[in-house]
Amino acid sequence: MAAVRPGLEAFFDQIRLRGGTVVEETPKFDLELYIQSYTGRTRFERLLTIGRCCIPLCLEALKAAVAEAKRGNDVGRYKEVYECIRIAAPSSPEGLFDQAWVDRVTRENRAQTHRLEVQLKGYKNNLVKESIRMGNEDLGRHFESIGELASASEAYSRMRPDVSTSKQIEDVGKHLIDVALQQRDWPMVLGSLAKITSIPSEDHKALQQYSKVVHGIAFMSLEQYRNAATAFLQINAGKHFKATADYSHIASPNDVAVYGGLLALATMDRQELQIHVLDNQNFRPILELESHIRKAISHFVNGRYSACLAILESYKPDYLLDIYLQEHLPRIYSTIRRKCIVEYCRPFSRITIGSLREAFCPAGEPIIPELVNMIRSGVLKARIDNIDEVLVAMNSNPRKAMQAMTLERTRLYEKEAMERIRRMSLVAANMEVKNAKKLTAAQRAGQEEVTDTWFDNSGDPMATVESQA
Repeated sequence: MAAVRPGLEAFFDQIRLRGGTVVEETPKFDLELYIQSYTGRTRFERLLTIGRCCIPLCLEALKAAVAEAKRGNDVGRYKEVYECIRIAAPSSPEGLFDQAWVDRVTRENRAQTHRLEVQLKGYKNNLVKESIRMGNEDLGRHFESIGELASASEAYSRMRPDVSTSKQIEDVGKHLIDVALQQRDWPMVLGSLAKITSIPSEDHKALQQYSKVVHGIAFMSLEQYRNAATAFLQINAGKHFKATADYSHIASPNDVAVYGGLLALATMDRQELQIHVLDNQNFRPILELESHIRKAISHFVNGRYSACLAILESYKPDYLLDIYLQEHLPRIYSTIRRKCIVEYCRPFSRITIGSLREAFCPAGEPIIPELVNMIRSGVLKARIDNIDEVLVAMNSNPRKAMQAMTLERTRLYEKEAMERIRRMSLVAANMEVKNAKKLTAAQRAGQEEVTDTWFDNSGDPMATVESQA
C-alpha cells in the first residue's frame, strides 16, 4: 500500500483540480456486496465513480472496473478506466495496457456491425416488418454494448414504424430510456416515458413501478426534488418491484429508499413526512431496507433534529459515491439542515446563539454566518442580537394580517352580492337566457332565435338574450 500511495495522491490531486468529488472516509458498504445489486452497464459506471472519488476504495474499485470492462465489448470504457489506474496504480497488473485485447475486440465489433447491417438490409429488401424491427433491435443492442450510444438510439428509433403490439411499443420506449439514461438526456427520458405509460400494457403494475423509478431519477437530476420524492414514494414494494429484474440496470431497491427518503426529508414538512413516508404502507417495506433513513425521518418528525443530522452526516460518504445522487447531495443536505434549524427555532421567540451552536455545529465551528445567510435568503424570519448573543424571532403583524384578510373577504362578498343582484334584475325584466333543450319541437319550429348583447352603463356585457324575430 505504501508503494502506490504517491500514485494515489497524484491521481486525487488531479481530481481536485478538475473540481471533482473526493471522499476520504471509508464508506459503510462492502464494495463486492454493493455492486452485486446491479446488472448491465451501470455496474461499470458505478465502479468507475467509486474509483475516481473514494480514496480507501480507489484501487479495489478501479481493478473491478477493469475486469468489468473486459467482460464487455466497449473498448472506450476500458481505455477510460485504464487512464485512471495507470496513474493510481501503475505497478499493478491492471496498470499495463492490454493492446491485444483492444485489437481483438475492435475487430470483432467491426465484423459484428457489418454482419448486422447486411442482415438488416436483407430484411428491408424482403419487406417483412417483424424481421426489420428485430434487425434494428439487434443492431441497437450491439451499438449500445460497444458504447456507440447515438447510433444505438437511432437504431431503436427506427423500430417505431414496424411495431404492432403494445408490448413492442413498450420495449422500444425502454430501449430509448436506457440509452438516454446513459447519455444523461433527461428530457428524452421523460418524453419516452410519457409514450409508454400512455398505452395499455400487458403487465401494467410492473411497468408502473419501472416508470416511477425512472421518473424519480429524471426529476431529481432536473432538480425537481418535490416531484422526484412524490414519484419514489408512489412505488409499491410488492412482487413486481422485488422480483422484476428491469430495475437492476438503473437502481436497486436500496437506492430507491435512499432517494425517496432524502428527497422527502428535504421537501416535505413534518405532517407530510408522517403521512406520506412513515405511514405509507406501500413504501414502508422499501424504506426498511435503509433503516437509518427511516430513523432520520422519525427523529425529524419527533423534533430530534441533531440526531437526524448526525445520522445523515455519518452516511454522507456513501451517498457521495452514488452516480445520480452525488451532484445533488450538497444542496439536499443544506436544505435539510436549514429545515432543522428553522423547526428548532419555531417554538421560541428568543433563543441563544450558544444553544444553536451546541445543537447544530461541531465544537469550535461558528453558526452565525449560516444564520445570516438564512435570514438574508428569507428562510429564517428572525434577527440576530450580537450584544446579548440571541436570535430574536420576527413575528408577523397579526393586526395587519387580519385587516388584509377582512378586506379580501369584503371584496369577495361585494362581488358575489353584485352578481346576485344582476341576476335578479335580469329575471325580473324577463331577460333570462332560456334553455333551448327544454323547448318542444313545435316551439323550436315556430321561433327564430335572435341573439342580442346587453351592456350596463360601464360598457361591460351583461347578458345574451334570445328573442323572437
